[in-house]
Amino acid sequence: MKVAVTGSSGLIGSALLPALAAAGHEPVPMVRNDARPGELRWDPATGAIDDAGLAGTDAIVNLAGESIAARWTEDRKRRILESRVAGTKLIAETAARLEPKPSVLLCASAVGFYGSRGDDELTETSAKGDGFLAAVVGAWEAAAQPARDAGIRVVHLRHGLVLSQRGGALARLLLPFRLGLGGRVGSGDQWWSWVAMEDVTAAYVSLLELPLSGPVNLVAPEPARNRDFVKSVGRALHRPAVLPFPSLAVRAVLGEMGVALLLASQRALPAALETGGLEFRCRTLSEGLESALSRG
Repeated sequence: MKVAVTGSSGLIGSALLPALAAAGHEPVPMVRNDARPGELRWDPATGAIDDAGLAGTDAIVNLAGESIAARWTEDRKRRILESRVAGTKLIAETAARLEPKPSVLLCASAVGFYGSRGDDELTETSAKGDGFLAAVVGAWEAAAQPARDAGIRVVHLRHGLVLSQRGGALARLLLPFRLGLGGRVGSGDQWWSWVAMEDVTAAYVSLLELPLSGPVNLVAPEPARNRDFVKSVGRALHRPAVLPFPSLAVRAVLGEMGVALLLASQRALPAALETGGLEFRCRTLSEGLESALSRG
């Protein structure tokens, strides 16, 4: 399949491109700067997109969006929302008018949809939660409606914490843990839903043809409480994990972003993927960490 990919230089995109090629597909990066041969240019801020270049595309993967891993000023919150909604809307409207149309649109999303839900087990049928991230994800997923209306199969992959030492939350944890400064965050009771990068790319490749649509929790089958997560990181690095990062400090240092990303509890389960037959390569946290730390 010819697969156009936005956000192709990001953490997931840079891993997905070679995974698509290894599976026999033709990945086509979509970039915001000048496009090189084999790339397509688009700019969601201005609405520019290469319709002609997208002609004949079998699938589109939309990974683009402003990073959420920085203190949330009002301006950053606006950019987090607008980058996701405007980009997805542009992709969906463009896909809807292509002839022939792509068969599937795979859109990145997030378990932030559920808000903070304590010990509740969260599947794709669980209701939307409260808070900024839940509102963003709701609007982000709704922006793909033009593609659904055109009969294109649309999948929203609600990512958990993606394990990689190249970026994301785990990469930020590694230095303090290697210095012996790691420990639980807040009470440590909150659930962290995680997923190994190799399972992320495998899911995207599989969902090009796996007949699922709508929301799909892209998380490992065994989420972990934060206290167990940090202990596992400590064991993997052969370092102690005994210095806590108290809730008050999270709020003071990181603000609303820290509360939403570190203190929120989301016990998400991959019900749709398991029903669809996806075999996770890293089901346990120890397997996921081993995979992440063995990759560059």
